[in-house]
Amino acid sequence: MGKSTLLNRFVGRKVAIVSDKPQTTRNRILGILTTDDAQVVFMDTPGFHKPHHKLGEYMIRVAESTLEEVDLVLYVVDATVPPGLGEEYILAQLRKISTPIILVANKIDAVRKNDLLPLLDWFSTRGNFLHLVPVSALTGENVDGLRRLIADNLPEGPFYYPADTFTDQPERFVAGEIIREKVLNLTREEIPHSVAVVVEEMQMRSNQVLYLAAVVYVERDSQKGILIGKGGRMLKEIGRLARQELEAIFGNRVYLDLWVKVKKDWRDDEAALRSFGYE
Repeated sequence: MGKSTLLNRFVGRKVAIVSDKPQTTRNRILGILTTDDAQVVFMDTPGFHKPHHKLGEYMIRVAESTLEEVDLVLYVVDATVPPGLGEEYILAQLRKISTPIILVANKIDAVRKNDLLPLLDWFSTRGNFLHLVPVSALTGENVDGLRRLIADNLPEGPFYYPADTFTDQPERFVAGEIIREKVLNLTREEIPHSVAVVVEEMQMRSNQVLYLAAVVYVERDSQKGILIGKGGRMLKEIGRLARQELEAIFGNRVYLDLWVKVKKDWRDDEAALRSFGYE
């Protein structure tokens, strides 16, 4: 639906990984936009969905708890997809909260204007929204208008972060997410949802090269084989793309040491979830 793309557009740089796979966001990602007269702290949460394992239950808890902590909710929907049971489920959750909600219809660059009005009408009859705003996170269309609308509907308060701060995520988390993004974008079927990345070592070496050692966990031996690829080609490509982006983020040459390990059914293993940072 593009909410991570929208967050990155708001902040002006990449703070959340982007993929066309559902449930890409697993943690609460914080992005900070500071202008001359406002500071807006965005929280990108996992999307609402019906969980099928303990990881999914954790993601839903993160999303639900965030709804109670914020001053304003942006409900981002995909304007290219007709609403159905999934939207009815989310709307039922949103009716439980008193937090003001703005509905954001994203991807208007890929939909005919004549199809947009019925979509907005459908949502307007099913939810109590402050505003219904069509945007394109990809092209930036109407994002500035939405940004102003958000600032106008937030309570006054102090600036909580320095003006040059864009996120509060630790560097190890950022590195792990970039690696996971490359896995998501290069693999198909069950692999993306079965992957967790743990950065085990991150240190600057004497030659001014940032050394990163990371383990990519999967749930099955067959998934490990796919992720490594014939002659190690898949893993090498994941490492190459991740290293390029990490060097741009950290401003240093990066040596990335990647390993693939199997942790059977880790998405339903509470100890594994905690060790992977999902708690």
